Amino acid sequence: SSVSMTLRRILLVATAAIGLFVGGWAAIAPQSFYDAFPGLGRIWAAIDGPFNGHLLRDVGALYLGLAAGSIAAAFSRTPDAGRAIGLAWAVFGLPHLIYHVSEFGGMHPIDVVGNVVALGGSLALGVVLMLPGPASTMIDLQPKENA
Repeated sequence: SSVSMTLRRILLVATAAIGLFVGGWAAIAPQSFYDAFPGLGRIWAAIDGPFNGHLLRDVGALYLGLAAGSIAAAFSRTPDAGRAIGLAWAVFGLPHLIYHVSEFGGMHPIDVVGNVVALGGSLALGVVLMLPGPASTMIDLQPKENA
């Protein structure tokens, strides 16, 4: 299976949006992130231990770094950059998902579902981005000889 450049760019924009939303909020306003993430009256961070502003700013910076990679890859002319940032999202996403699915104690069922969907979804985006592109999207950088 392969991923077209158009679909890859759409997925890269989606991962960039995730990274900018989570990362921007955590890096700029860590206390607000802790108290109110993911928003809409749900609270996922505050139930997992005491506030740690340093840790939250670092997590925000990690997400912003992933977002920056996704944005750069969206402008790439080959699938390789998208595949590389997909690997980064997957490497981050798998242990992140594993941790959270092992720590649902005390969460409302809607929050358990939300966690699995959000974290599993970002992991899945990374995995799909790692798929090769169709051969027709590869750019031949070798000069052609006229016959």
